[in-house]
Amino acid sequence: MLDRLKYQIGISLIKGIGPKLARNLVAYVGDEQAVFSQSLRALSAIPGIGQGLASIIKSADVLNRAEEEVEFVQKHDIQAIYFTDDNYPKRLSYCDDAPIILYAKGDFNLDVNKVLAVVGTRKASDDARINCEKLIEGIAQRHPGTIIVSGLAYGIDVCAHKAALKFGLPTYGVLAHGLDRIYPSLHRNIAKEMTVDGGVITEFTSGTKPDKPNFVRRNRIVAGLADALVMVESAIKGGAIITSRIAESYNRDVMAFPGRVGDELSQGGNYLIKKNIAALIENIEDLEYALGWESSEAQLATQPSLFQTFNNPEEELLYNVIVENKELTANELCVKTGLPVSKVSASMLSLEFAGLVKCLPGNAFKLLR
Repeated sequence: MLDRLKYQIGISLIKGIGPKLARNLVAYVGDEQAVFSQSLRALSAIPGIGQGLASIIKSADVLNRAEEEVEFVQKHDIQAIYFTDDNYPKRLSYCDDAPIILYAKGDFNLDVNKVLAVVGTRKASDDARINCEKLIEGIAQRHPGTIIVSGLAYGIDVCAHKAALKFGLPTYGVLAHGLDRIYPSLHRNIAKEMTVDGGVITEFTSGTKPDKPNFVRRNRIVAGLADALVMVESAIKGGAIITSRIAESYNRDVMAFPGRVGDELSQGGNYLIKKNIAALIENIEDLEYALGWESSEAQLATQPSLFQTFNNPEEELLYNVIVENKELTANELCVKTGLPVSKVSASMLSLEFAGLVKCLPGNAFKLLR
């Protein structure tokens, strides 16, 4: 098992091979260990690899560094989650640039019914902090168990994490560095609290510093882990706007609080709303309306039925197709329904969480009831 982990980590360490190419490489040769047992000539012939990358793969440095990381994760009780593992977050797995491996500290389980990303500026105003805390308090009261994801940075990020802890929601921080440190160091105690019911996650190995490019890479994980994203407050440029645009590209719902015209930190939210990238929200009721979430009070007040498990017409259509055919792959569902891959992926994930279908190897789905 540990030997296999060494090869899994090794693939992620090959310079010049990103997540997409890494997946293609593993699929081409059969498994992660086979990547390193191929001859230089065989590797060079693989599409997208060539002589240069093949030489890097065959060098001893990659696996030596991977062995060091295996020792580190063992010593510090860190989970290394490979993209083919059962507990790799399903929402993230549907993103074609998702990391090939994640490192996590804490109670790692992001495959729950509702996950919300909350982002914003590091220089948050008092009003923005109040809006953030009130929103999360409302989520805790009306949608208990919802996971709050953010980046553990100053400002809105840490406000979201603190509010989740305060009101009893699990929360995860996605880091732009290795798990041998917490940046900023001021948030070390908060990160420790989060690992009780939630945790910290990164794609970076130990020793990786919080350099600027890493934050941009981190942002795609924040967006990919969630069903939807709330941008609380931001200037027209910054990480929160980048994360919001990534979330949009992943077909996630994006919401933003509006701000006063002319205020620098209101420009980002107002821009997202003006460009129809984000829905305007002011409170928990607006969020529920935008996402089609039914509050726990409303759920208790009504008698559950099969039809109430469907959040939209696409889910009902896909469910009925599964009923007729018993078992289909995601591609077959796209063909039979005419729906795009993004819609099929999101809807089937929702049906899986509702206990109506089961995901099988090969991205196939079968009926559960």
